[in-house]
Amino acid sequence: MSALSRRNVLRGGLVATTAGVVAPGLGRPVAAAGDGVSCPPPPGPAMVGPGDARFQSLATRGYNRRFVGRPEHVWVVGTTAHVVRAVQQAVDSGRRITVRSGGHGFENFVADPAVEVVVDMSAMNGVAYDPGRRAFSVEAGALLGEVYRRLYLGWGVTVPAGWCADVGVGGHVLGGGYGPLSRLMGLSVDHLYAVEVVVVGRDGRARSVVATRELADPHRDLWWAHTGGGGGSFGIVTRYWFRTPGADGDVPSALLPAPPAGVLSFSVSWDWQQLDKTSFARLVRNHGEWAEKHSAPDSPYLALYSELALTRRLSGTVFMIGQVAAESGAERMLDEHIAAINRGVPVQPVRTLRKQPWLAAALAGSPGDPGPVYRLKVKSGHLRRRFNGRQIDALHHHLTRSDYDHPGGSVSLYTHGGKVNTVAPDATATPHRDASIKMFYVNGWEDPRDDARHIGWLRELYEDLYAGTGGAPGPADGAFINYPDTDLADPARNTGAPWHDLYFGDNYRRLQGIKAKWDPRDVFHHALSIRRA
Repeated sequence: MSALSRRNVLRGGLVATTAGVVAPGLGRPVAAAGDGVSCPPPPGPAMVGPGDARFQSLATRGYNRRFVGRPEHVWVVGTTAHVVRAVQQAVDSGRRITVRSGGHGFENFVADPAVEVVVDMSAMNGVAYDPGRRAFSVEAGALLGEVYRRLYLGWGVTVPAGWCADVGVGGHVLGGGYGPLSRLMGLSVDHLYAVEVVVVGRDGRARSVVATRELADPHRDLWWAHTGGGGGSFGIVTRYWFRTPGADGDVPSALLPAPPAGVLSFSVSWDWQQLDKTSFARLVRNHGEWAEKHSAPDSPYLALYSELALTRRLSGTVFMIGQVAAESGAERMLDEHIAAINRGVPVQPVRTLRKQPWLAAALAGSPGDPGPVYRLKVKSGHLRRRFNGRQIDALHHHLTRSDYDHPGGSVSLYTHGGKVNTVAPDATATPHRDASIKMFYVNGWEDPRDDARHIGWLRELYEDLYAGTGGAPGPADGAFINYPDTDLADPARNTGAPWHDLYFGDNYRRLQGIKAKWDPRDVFHHALSIRRA
Protein backbone atom coordinates (compact mmCIF):
# COMPACT_ATOMS: atom_id res chain seq x y z
CA MET A 1 0.00 0.00 0.00
CA SER A 2 1.36 3.43 -0.87
CA ALA A 3 1.75 6.28 1.60
CA LEU A 4 -1.23 8.03 0.03
CA SER A 5 -3.44 4.96 0.20
CA ARG A 6 -2.67 4.53 3.89
CA ARG A 7 -3.53 8.19 4.50
CA ASN A 8 -6.83 7.65 2.72
CA VAL A 9 -7.70 4.77 5.00
CA LEU A 10 -6.22 6.07 8.24
CA ARG A 11 -6.50 9.70 7.98
CA GLY A 12 30.46 4.08 5.96
CA GLY A 13 33.00 1.54 5.73
CA LEU A 14 32.42 -2.08 4.73
CA VAL A 15 33.23 -5.34 6.47
CA ALA A 16 34.08 -8.23 4.16
CA THR A 17 33.65 -11.92 4.98
CA THR A 18 33.66 -14.99 2.80
CA ALA A 19 29.91 -15.15 3.37
CA GLY A 20 29.23 -11.70 2.04
CA VAL A 21 29.86 -8.02 2.61
CA VAL A 22 27.86 -6.08 5.15
CA ALA A 23 27.99 -2.54 6.41
CA PRO A 24 28.75 -2.37 10.14
CA GLY A 25 25.60 -2.48 12.20
CA LEU A 26 23.42 -2.80 9.11
CA GLY A 27 22.73 -6.51 9.10
CA ARG A 28 24.32 -9.91 9.46
CA PRO A 29 26.04 -11.57 6.51
CA VAL A 30 24.40 -14.50 4.82
CA ALA A 31 26.52 -17.43 5.94
CA ALA A 32 27.06 -20.38 3.64
CA ALA A 33 27.27 -23.91 4.98
CA GLY A 34 30.83 -24.89 5.83
CA ASP A 35 32.38 -21.51 5.05
CA GLY A 36 33.94 -21.19 8.49
CA VAL A 37 32.47 -17.78 9.18
CA SER A 38 31.68 -17.14 12.83
CA CYS A 39 28.27 -15.47 12.91
CA PRO A 40 25.61 -15.35 15.59
CA PRO A 41 23.32 -18.33 15.07
CA PRO A 42 20.10 -17.40 13.31
CA PRO A 43 16.91 -17.53 15.34
CA GLY A 44 14.57 -20.47 15.21
CA PRO A 45 13.17 -22.63 14.11
CA ALA A 46 10.41 -22.24 16.64
CA MET A 47 7.11 -24.03 16.19
CA VAL A 48 4.71 -21.81 18.11
CA GLY A 49 1.34 -23.29 19.04
CA PRO A 50 -1.74 -22.09 20.96
CA GLY A 51 -0.13 -22.82 24.34
CA ASP A 52 2.66 -20.33 23.67
CA ALA A 53 2.27 -16.71 24.77
CA ARG A 54 3.52 -15.60 21.34
CA PHE A 55 0.88 -17.47 19.42
CA GLN A 56 -1.86 -14.85 19.43
CA SER A 57 0.43 -12.19 18.00
CA LEU A 58 1.85 -14.53 15.38
CA ALA A 59 -1.43 -16.14 14.38
CA THR A 60 -3.38 -12.91 13.92
CA ARG A 61 -0.61 -10.60 12.64
CA GLY A 62 -1.98 -9.05 9.47
CA TYR A 63 -2.97 -5.74 7.97
CA ASN A 64 -6.60 -6.42 7.04
CA ARG A 65 -8.62 -7.03 10.18
CA ARG A 66 -11.48 -8.54 8.19
CA PHE A 67 -9.57 -11.81 8.27
CA VAL A 68 -8.28 -13.71 11.29
CA GLY A 69 -6.36 -16.95 10.88
CA ARG A 70 -6.65 -20.05 13.05
CA PRO A 71 -3.50 -22.06 12.28
CA GLU A 72 -2.52 -25.05 14.36
CA HIS A 73 0.94 -23.56 14.68
CA VAL A 74 3.26 -20.89 13.26
CA TRP A 75 6.88 -21.60 12.34
CA VAL A 76 9.27 -18.74 13.11
CA VAL A 77 12.22 -19.54 10.86
CA GLY A 78 15.76 -18.20 10.59
CA THR A 79 17.28 -20.11 7.68
CA THR A 80 16.28 -21.76 4.44
CA ALA A 81 16.90 -25.15 6.09
CA HIS A 82 14.30 -24.23 8.70
CA VAL A 83 11.78 -23.50 5.94
CA VAL A 84 12.51 -26.83 4.26
CA ARG A 85 11.89 -28.58 7.59
CA ALA A 86 8.59 -26.73 8.15
CA VAL A 87 7.33 -27.46 4.66
CA GLN A 88 8.33 -31.12 4.83
CA GLN A 89 6.53 -31.61 8.12
CA ALA A 90 3.38 -30.00 6.73
CA VAL A 91 3.46 -32.17 3.60
CA ASP A 92 4.10 -35.35 5.61
CA SER A 93 1.18 -34.60 7.93
CA GLY A 94 -1.17 -33.47 5.16
CA ARG A 95 -1.56 -29.96 6.56
CA ARG A 96 -2.15 -26.90 4.41
CA ILE A 97 0.74 -24.45 4.63
CA THR A 98 1.32 -20.84 3.64
CA VAL A 99 3.89 -18.09 4.21
CA ARG A 100 3.91 -14.54 5.57
CA SER A 101 6.64 -11.91 5.36
CA GLY A 102 5.37 -8.38 6.10
CA GLY A 103 1.74 -9.39 6.63
CA HIS A 104 0.26 -6.74 4.32
CA GLY A 105 -1.97 -9.08 2.34
CA PHE A 106 -5.38 -7.62 1.50
CA GLU A 107 -7.25 -10.93 1.04
CA ASN A 108 -7.38 -14.00 3.26
CA PHE A 109 -4.53 -15.88 1.58
CA VAL A 110 -2.74 -16.24 4.92
CA ALA A 111 -5.46 -15.48 7.50
CA ASP A 112 -7.69 -18.27 6.21
CA PRO A 113 -9.28 -20.80 8.59
CA ALA A 114 -8.33 -23.51 6.08
CA VAL A 115 -4.63 -22.75 6.58
CA GLU A 116 -3.19 -24.99 9.27
CA VAL A 117 0.49 -23.99 9.20
CA VAL A 118 1.98 -20.51 8.69
CA VAL A 119 5.68 -19.94 8.04
CA ASP A 120 6.60 -16.53 9.45
CA MET A 121 9.62 -15.04 7.67
CA SER A 122 10.11 -11.96 9.86
CA ALA A 123 13.32 -13.26 11.44
CA MET A 124 14.91 -13.81 8.00
CA ASN A 125 15.76 -10.17 7.34
CA GLY A 126 19.41 -10.16 6.29
CA VAL A 127 20.72 -7.77 3.61
CA ALA A 128 24.26 -8.34 2.31
CA TYR A 129 26.45 -8.22 -0.76
CA ASP A 130 27.19 -11.66 -2.19
CA PRO A 131 30.52 -11.50 -4.05
CA GLY A 132 30.03 -14.99 -5.51
CA ARG A 133 26.96 -13.89 -7.44
CA ARG A 134 27.99 -10.22 -7.70
CA ALA A 135 24.57 -9.33 -6.39
CA PHE A 136 22.87 -8.10 -3.24
CA SER A 137 21.19 -10.77 -1.15
CA VAL A 138 17.93 -9.79 0.56
CA GLU A 139 16.12 -12.30 2.74
CA ALA A 140 12.37 -12.51 2.25
CA GLY A 141 11.44 -11.31 5.74
CA ALA A 142 13.22 -7.96 5.39
CA LEU A 143 11.01 -4.88 5.39
CA LEU A 144 11.41 -2.35 2.59
CA GLY A 145 12.60 0.37 4.94
CA GLU A 146 15.44 -1.81 6.20
CA VAL A 147 16.35 -2.82 2.65
CA TYR A 148 16.57 0.85 1.66
CA ARG A 149 18.56 1.77 4.76
CA ARG A 150 21.09 -1.05 4.53
CA LEU A 151 21.66 -0.84 0.78
CA TYR A 152 22.03 2.94 0.81
CA LEU A 153 24.15 3.41 3.92
CA GLY A 154 26.30 0.41 3.06
CA TRP A 155 26.83 0.90 -0.67
CA GLY A 156 24.94 3.98 -1.88
CA VAL A 157 22.47 1.95 -3.96
CA THR A 158 18.83 0.95 -3.89
CA VAL A 159 16.17 -1.25 -5.45
CA PRO A 160 13.12 0.62 -6.80
CA ALA A 161 10.20 -0.59 -4.71
CA GLY A 162 7.21 0.55 -2.69
CA TRP A 163 6.66 3.68 -0.62
CA CYS A 164 5.51 2.05 2.64
CA ALA A 165 8.60 1.18 4.65
CA ASP A 166 6.93 -1.58 6.72
CA VAL A 167 5.92 -3.74 3.74
CA GLY A 168 7.78 -7.06 3.56
CA VAL A 169 10.01 -7.64 0.56
CA GLY A 170 8.88 -11.28 0.31
CA GLY A 171 5.48 -10.72 -1.27
CA HIS A 172 6.13 -7.24 -2.65
CA VAL A 173 8.71 -8.35 -5.21
CA LEU A 174 6.63 -11.31 -6.36
CA GLY A 175 3.98 -8.95 -7.71
CA GLY A 176 6.54 -6.87 -9.59
CA GLY A 177 7.53 -4.30 -6.98
CA TYR A 178 6.42 -0.76 -7.88
CA GLY A 179 7.09 2.58 -6.21
CA PRO A 180 8.09 6.24 -6.54
CA LEU A 181 11.42 5.53 -8.29
CA SER A 182 9.97 3.08 -10.80
CA ARG A 183 9.44 5.69 -13.53
CA LEU A 184 13.18 6.39 -13.32
CA MET A 185 14.49 2.87 -12.65
CA GLY A 186 11.83 0.29 -13.51
CA LEU A 187 10.26 -2.32 -11.25
CA SER A 188 11.98 -4.30 -8.50
CA VAL A 189 11.86 -7.41 -10.69
CA ASP A 190 13.67 -5.58 -13.48
CA HIS A 191 16.72 -5.78 -11.19
CA LEU A 192 16.10 -9.32 -9.88
CA TYR A 193 19.04 -11.60 -10.62
CA ALA A 194 18.12 -14.71 -8.65
CA VAL A 195 15.66 -16.18 -6.20
CA GLU A 196 15.88 -19.02 -3.67
CA VAL A 197 12.66 -21.00 -3.31
CA VAL A 198 11.61 -23.96 -1.19
CA VAL A 199 9.56 -26.21 -3.47
CA VAL A 200 7.92 -29.63 -3.17
CA GLY A 201 8.44 -32.21 -5.89
CA ARG A 202 6.10 -34.85 -7.18
CA ASP A 203 7.68 -37.26 -4.68
CA GLY A 204 6.56 -35.04 -1.80
CA ARG A 205 10.07 -34.04 -0.83
CA ALA A 206 10.78 -30.40 0.06
CA ARG A 207 14.02 -28.84 -1.14
CA SER A 208 15.51 -25.42 -1.86
CA VAL A 209 16.33 -24.28 -5.39
CA VAL A 210 18.24 -21.22 -6.55
CA ALA A 211 17.01 -19.95 -9.92
CA THR A 212 18.73 -17.14 -11.84
CA ARG A 213 18.02 -15.10 -14.96
CA GLU A 214 21.05 -16.60 -16.72
CA LEU A 215 19.91 -18.01 -20.07
CA ALA A 216 21.82 -21.24 -19.44
CA ASP A 217 20.26 -21.83 -16.00
CA PRO A 218 18.03 -24.93 -16.16
CA HIS A 219 15.92 -23.36 -13.40
CA ARG A 220 15.45 -20.06 -15.20
CA ASP A 221 11.70 -20.64 -15.61
CA LEU A 222 11.32 -20.58 -11.82
CA TRP A 223 13.13 -17.22 -11.69
CA TRP A 224 10.82 -15.88 -14.40
CA ALA A 225 7.70 -16.99 -12.51
CA HIS A 226 8.85 -14.89 -9.55
CA THR A 227 9.10 -11.69 -11.60
CA GLY A 228 5.39 -10.91 -11.31
CA GLY A 229 3.59 -14.25 -10.93
CA GLY A 230 2.44 -13.35 -7.43
CA GLY A 231 3.03 -15.12 -4.14
CA GLY A 232 1.70 -18.42 -2.85
CA SER A 233 1.81 -20.37 -6.12
CA PHE A 234 5.18 -22.08 -6.57
CA GLY A 235 6.86 -22.39 -3.19
CA ILE A 236 8.26 -20.27 -0.38
CA VAL A 237 10.82 -17.64 -1.31
CA THR A 238 13.60 -17.35 1.27
CA ARG A 239 16.00 -14.98 -0.49
CA TYR A 240 16.34 -12.66 -3.46
CA TRP A 241 19.48 -11.45 -5.20
CA PHE A 242 19.45 -8.11 -7.02
CA ARG A 243 21.78 -6.88 -9.76
CA THR A 244 20.84 -4.55 -12.60
CA PRO A 245 21.02 -6.21 -16.04
CA GLY A 246 24.15 -5.13 -17.88
CA ALA A 247 25.98 -4.06 -14.71
CA ASP A 248 29.61 -5.15 -15.06
CA GLY A 249 32.49 -5.72 -12.69
CA ASP A 250 32.57 -6.61 -9.04
CA VAL A 251 32.33 -3.18 -7.41
CA PRO A 252 29.08 -3.38 -5.41
CA SER A 253 28.19 0.30 -5.79
CA ALA A 254 28.07 -0.15 -9.58
CA LEU A 255 25.69 -3.13 -9.57
CA LEU A 256 22.43 -1.40 -8.58
CA PRO A 257 21.18 2.13 -9.27
CA ALA A 258 21.95 5.01 -6.92
CA PRO A 259 18.89 6.89 -5.64
CA PRO A 260 18.72 10.68 -5.92
CA ALA A 261 20.62 12.49 -3.19
CA GLY A 262 17.46 14.34 -2.23
CA VAL A 263 13.81 14.63 -3.13
CA LEU A 264 11.15 17.29 -3.08
CA SER A 265 8.19 15.75 -1.28
CA PHE A 266 4.86 17.45 -1.86
CA SER A 267 1.22 17.45 -0.89
CA VAL A 268 -1.47 19.29 -2.86
CA SER A 269 -5.14 19.57 -1.91
CA TRP A 270 -8.35 20.87 -3.49
CA ASP A 271 -11.39 21.86 -1.46
CA TRP A 272 -14.09 19.34 -2.40
CA GLN A 273 -16.88 21.81 -1.65
CA GLN A 274 -15.58 24.09 -4.41
CA LEU A 275 -15.49 21.30 -6.98
CA ASP A 276 -18.73 20.87 -8.91
CA LYS A 277 -19.29 18.03 -11.36
CA THR A 278 -17.76 19.97 -14.27
CA SER A 279 -14.60 21.04 -12.43
CA PHE A 280 -14.16 17.55 -10.94
CA ALA A 281 -14.34 16.08 -14.44
CA ARG A 282 -11.83 18.62 -15.73
CA LEU A 283 -9.39 17.77 -12.92
CA VAL A 284 -9.58 14.02 -13.58
CA ARG A 285 -9.35 14.48 -17.34
CA ASN A 286 -6.34 16.79 -17.03
CA HIS A 287 -4.56 14.29 -14.81
CA GLY A 288 -5.19 11.48 -17.28
CA GLU A 289 -3.93 13.57 -20.20
CA TRP A 290 -0.73 14.44 -18.32
CA ALA A 291 -0.11 10.79 -17.42
CA GLU A 292 -0.63 9.65 -21.01
CA LYS A 293 1.68 12.33 -22.38
CA HIS A 294 4.45 11.60 -19.89
CA SER A 295 4.39 7.80 -19.57
CA ALA A 296 6.93 7.24 -22.36
CA PRO A 297 10.49 6.20 -21.45
CA ASP A 298 11.89 9.44 -22.89
CA SER A 299 9.59 11.78 -20.95
CA PRO A 300 11.44 14.69 -19.32
CA TYR A 301 9.25 14.11 -16.23
CA LEU A 302 10.43 10.63 -15.23
CA ALA A 303 11.82 12.06 -11.98
CA LEU A 304 8.29 13.07 -10.92
CA TYR A 305 5.95 10.62 -9.25
CA SER A 306 2.50 11.52 -7.94
CA GLU A 307 -0.59 9.89 -6.48
CA LEU A 308 -3.93 11.64 -6.92
CA ALA A 309 -6.58 10.54 -4.41
CA LEU A 310 -10.17 10.96 -5.55
CA THR A 311 -11.77 10.79 -2.13
CA ARG A 312 -15.33 10.90 -0.91
CA ARG A 313 -16.68 14.47 -0.82
CA LEU A 314 -17.42 13.98 2.90
CA SER A 315 -13.66 13.79 3.52
CA GLY A 316 -13.34 17.48 2.63
CA THR A 317 -10.49 17.44 0.11
CA VAL A 318 -9.23 15.81 -3.04
CA PHE A 319 -5.48 15.58 -2.64
CA MET A 320 -2.26 14.49 -4.27
CA ILE A 321 1.12 13.56 -2.85
CA GLY A 322 4.39 12.59 -4.45
CA GLN A 323 8.03 13.35 -4.85
CA VAL A 324 10.49 14.69 -7.42
CA ALA A 325 14.17 13.86 -7.59
CA ALA A 326 15.70 17.07 -6.24
CA GLU A 327 18.57 17.35 -8.71
CA SER A 328 16.21 17.46 -11.68
CA GLY A 329 14.75 20.96 -11.45
CA ALA A 330 12.23 19.66 -9.00
CA GLU A 331 10.25 22.80 -8.17
CA ARG A 332 9.87 23.82 -11.81
CA MET A 333 8.76 20.30 -12.71
CA LEU A 334 6.22 20.22 -9.89
CA ASP A 335 4.87 23.66 -10.80
CA GLU A 336 4.29 22.48 -14.36
CA HIS A 337 2.66 19.26 -13.15
CA ILE A 338 0.19 21.07 -10.90
CA ALA A 339 -0.53 23.72 -13.52
CA ALA A 340 -1.36 21.05 -16.10
CA ILE A 341 -3.69 19.18 -13.74
CA ASN A 342 -5.41 22.35 -12.58
CA ARG A 343 -5.82 23.93 -16.04
CA GLY A 344 -9.39 25.20 -16.33
CA VAL A 345 -10.29 24.16 -12.78
CA PRO A 346 -11.66 27.19 -10.86
CA VAL A 347 -10.24 26.05 -7.52
CA GLN A 348 -6.85 27.17 -6.21
CA PRO A 349 -5.00 24.16 -4.78
CA VAL A 350 -3.07 24.38 -1.51
CA ARG A 351 0.42 22.91 -1.62
CA THR A 352 2.98 21.88 0.99
CA LEU A 353 6.60 21.25 -0.02
CA ARG A 354 9.45 19.64 1.84
CA LYS A 355 13.02 19.04 0.67
CA GLN A 356 14.45 15.86 2.18
CA PRO A 357 17.42 13.56 1.81
CA TRP A 358 16.26 10.55 -0.20
CA LEU A 359 16.68 8.09 2.67
CA ALA A 360 14.62 10.23 5.07
CA ALA A 361 11.78 10.28 2.54
CA ALA A 362 12.10 6.54 1.92
CA LEU A 363 11.91 5.75 5.64
CA ALA A 364 8.91 7.95 6.39
CA GLY A 365 6.48 5.77 8.33
CA SER A 366 9.37 3.64 9.53
CA PRO A 367 9.18 -0.14 9.98
CA GLY A 368 7.70 -1.53 13.14
CA ASP A 369 4.89 0.99 13.52
CA PRO A 370 2.11 0.20 11.05
CA GLY A 371 -0.31 2.46 12.96
CA PRO A 372 -4.01 1.77 13.31
CA VAL A 373 -5.39 -1.16 11.37
CA TYR A 374 -8.77 -1.43 9.76
CA ARG A 375 -11.10 -3.74 7.96
CA LEU A 376 -10.34 -3.27 4.29
CA LYS A 377 -11.53 -4.02 0.81
CA VAL A 378 -9.32 -3.16 -2.15
CA LYS A 379 -9.45 -3.38 -5.92
CA SER A 380 -7.06 -2.38 -8.69
CA GLY A 381 -6.65 -1.52 -12.33
CA HIS A 382 -4.38 0.05 -14.93
CA LEU A 383 -5.10 2.68 -17.54
CA ARG A 384 -3.37 2.99 -20.87
CA ARG A 385 -5.77 5.78 -21.82
CA ARG A 386 -7.50 8.18 -19.44
CA PHE A 387 -11.02 7.60 -18.11
CA ASN A 388 -13.76 8.46 -20.59
CA GLY A 389 -16.62 10.85 -19.82
CA ARG A 390 -19.03 8.12 -18.70
CA GLN A 391 -16.46 6.73 -16.28
CA ILE A 392 -15.70 10.15 -14.81
CA ASP A 393 -19.45 10.66 -14.29
CA ALA A 394 -19.59 7.31 -12.48
CA LEU A 395 -16.68 8.29 -10.24
CA HIS A 396 -18.31 11.59 -9.36
CA HIS A 397 -21.63 9.91 -8.59
CA HIS A 398 -20.19 7.37 -6.15
CA LEU A 399 -17.83 9.84 -4.48
CA THR A 400 -20.67 12.32 -3.85
CA ARG A 401 -23.63 9.97 -3.18
CA SER A 402 -25.88 11.23 -0.41
CA ASP A 403 -27.21 7.73 0.43
CA TYR A 404 -23.79 6.62 1.70
CA ASP A 405 -22.52 8.54 4.72
CA HIS A 406 -19.02 7.09 5.15
CA PRO A 407 -16.19 9.61 4.50
CA GLY A 408 -13.64 6.88 3.78
CA GLY A 409 -13.12 5.21 0.47
CA SER A 410 -11.13 6.51 -2.48
CA VAL A 411 -9.74 5.88 -5.94
CA SER A 412 -6.03 6.65 -6.17
CA LEU A 413 -4.30 7.27 -9.50
CA TYR A 414 -0.54 6.61 -9.54
CA THR A 415 1.66 7.87 -12.35
CA HIS A 416 3.10 4.86 -14.17
CA GLY A 417 5.26 4.14 -17.18
CA GLY A 418 8.70 5.53 -17.91
CA LYS A 419 11.38 2.87 -17.50
CA VAL A 420 8.69 0.36 -16.49
CA ASN A 421 7.47 0.46 -20.07
CA THR A 422 10.88 -0.31 -21.61
CA VAL A 423 10.60 -4.01 -20.75
CA ALA A 424 8.73 -6.41 -23.00
CA PRO A 425 5.50 -7.85 -21.50
CA ASP A 426 6.89 -11.40 -21.67
CA ALA A 427 10.43 -10.63 -20.51
CA THR A 428 9.13 -10.91 -16.95
CA ALA A 429 5.86 -12.30 -15.62
CA THR A 430 4.62 -8.71 -15.14
CA PRO A 431 2.53 -8.03 -18.25
CA HIS A 432 1.30 -4.44 -17.83
CA ARG A 433 4.17 -2.66 -19.52
CA ASP A 434 2.23 -0.02 -21.45
CA ALA A 435 0.13 1.57 -18.70
CA SER A 436 0.15 5.28 -17.96
CA ILE A 437 -1.68 5.00 -14.61
CA LYS A 438 -1.90 2.36 -11.89
CA MET A 439 -5.07 2.50 -9.75
CA PHE A 440 -5.81 1.50 -6.18
CA TYR A 441 -9.44 1.39 -4.99
CA VAL A 442 -9.86 1.12 -1.23
CA ASN A 443 -12.39 1.40 1.56
CA GLY A 444 -11.57 1.07 5.25
CA TRP A 445 -13.71 0.92 8.40
CA GLU A 446 -13.66 -0.51 11.92
CA ASP A 447 -16.99 -2.11 12.84
CA PRO A 448 -17.50 -5.65 11.47
CA ARG A 449 -21.24 -5.03 11.45
CA ASP A 450 -20.65 -2.58 8.59
CA ASP A 451 -18.80 -4.99 6.33
CA ALA A 452 -21.56 -5.51 3.79
CA ARG A 453 -22.34 -1.80 3.48
CA HIS A 454 -18.78 -0.65 2.94
CA ILE A 455 -17.77 -3.52 0.67
CA GLY A 456 -20.99 -2.95 -1.25
CA TRP A 457 -20.16 0.70 -1.92
CA LEU A 458 -16.74 -0.15 -3.36
CA ARG A 459 -18.19 -2.94 -5.49
CA GLU A 460 -20.88 -0.64 -6.87
CA LEU A 461 -18.35 2.03 -7.78
CA TYR A 462 -16.00 -0.46 -9.46
CA GLU A 463 -18.68 -2.34 -11.37
CA ASP A 464 -20.32 0.88 -12.51
CA LEU A 465 -16.97 2.26 -13.65
CA TYR A 466 -16.31 -0.88 -15.72
CA ALA A 467 -19.88 -1.57 -16.81
CA GLY A 468 -18.75 -1.70 -20.43
CA THR A 469 -16.32 -4.57 -19.78
CA GLY A 470 -18.34 -6.83 -17.51
CA GLY A 471 -17.78 -5.12 -14.17
CA ALA A 472 -13.98 -5.32 -14.26
CA PRO A 473 -11.18 -3.70 -16.27
CA GLY A 474 -10.74 -4.79 -19.86
CA PRO A 475 -8.01 -7.39 -20.43
CA ALA A 476 -5.76 -4.85 -22.18
CA ASP A 477 -5.64 -2.71 -19.03
CA GLY A 478 -5.84 -5.47 -16.44
CA ALA A 479 -5.37 -5.51 -12.67
CA PHE A 480 -2.46 -5.69 -10.20
CA ILE A 481 -1.90 -8.95 -8.31
CA ASN A 482 -0.37 -7.21 -5.28
CA TYR A 483 -3.76 -5.55 -4.72
CA PRO A 484 -5.68 -8.84 -4.92
CA ASP A 485 -9.44 -8.90 -5.23
CA THR A 486 -11.25 -12.25 -5.13
CA ASP A 487 -14.34 -10.59 -6.64
CA LEU A 488 -12.59 -10.84 -10.01
CA ALA A 489 -12.82 -14.64 -9.78
CA ASP A 490 -16.54 -14.49 -8.95
CA PRO A 491 -18.63 -14.88 -12.14
CA ALA A 492 -21.48 -13.02 -10.45
CA ARG A 493 -19.27 -9.95 -10.04
CA ASN A 494 -17.08 -10.17 -13.14
CA THR A 495 -18.69 -11.21 -16.41
CA GLY A 496 -15.80 -9.94 -18.51
CA ALA A 497 -12.25 -11.23 -18.89
CA PRO A 498 -11.15 -14.12 -16.61
CA TRP A 499 -9.37 -13.04 -13.45
CA HIS A 500 -6.09 -14.65 -14.50
CA ASP A 501 -6.02 -12.74 -17.78
CA LEU A 502 -6.56 -9.48 -15.87
CA TYR A 503 -3.64 -10.16 -13.54
CA PHE A 504 -1.21 -12.03 -15.80
CA GLY A 505 -2.33 -11.43 -19.40
CA ASP A 506 -0.75 -13.69 -22.00
CA ASN A 507 1.85 -14.81 -19.44
CA TYR A 508 -0.68 -16.93 -17.58
CA ARG A 509 -0.32 -20.00 -19.81
CA ARG A 510 3.43 -20.06 -19.27
CA LEU A 511 2.92 -19.59 -15.52
CA GLN A 512 0.59 -22.59 -15.53
CA GLY A 513 3.28 -24.77 -17.05
CA ILE A 514 5.81 -23.61 -14.46
CA LYS A 515 3.30 -24.30 -11.70
CA ALA A 516 2.81 -27.87 -12.96
CA LYS A 517 6.57 -28.41 -13.05
CA TRP A 518 7.57 -26.93 -9.71
CA ASP A 519 4.46 -27.50 -7.58
CA PRO A 520 2.86 -30.58 -9.13
CA ARG A 521 1.04 -31.48 -5.89
CA ASP A 522 -0.45 -27.96 -5.57
CA VAL A 523 0.95 -27.60 -2.06
CA PHE A 524 0.95 -23.81 -2.39
CA HIS A 525 -2.42 -22.36 -3.35
CA HIS A 526 -5.07 -19.75 -2.57
CA ALA A 527 -8.06 -18.16 -4.28
CA LEU A 528 -5.96 -16.30 -6.90
CA SER A 529 -2.95 -18.60 -7.18
CA ILE A 530 -1.75 -19.98 -10.50
CA ARG A 531 -3.65 -23.11 -11.53
CA ARG A 532 -1.77 -26.08 -12.98
CA ALA A 533 -2.05 -26.46 -16.73
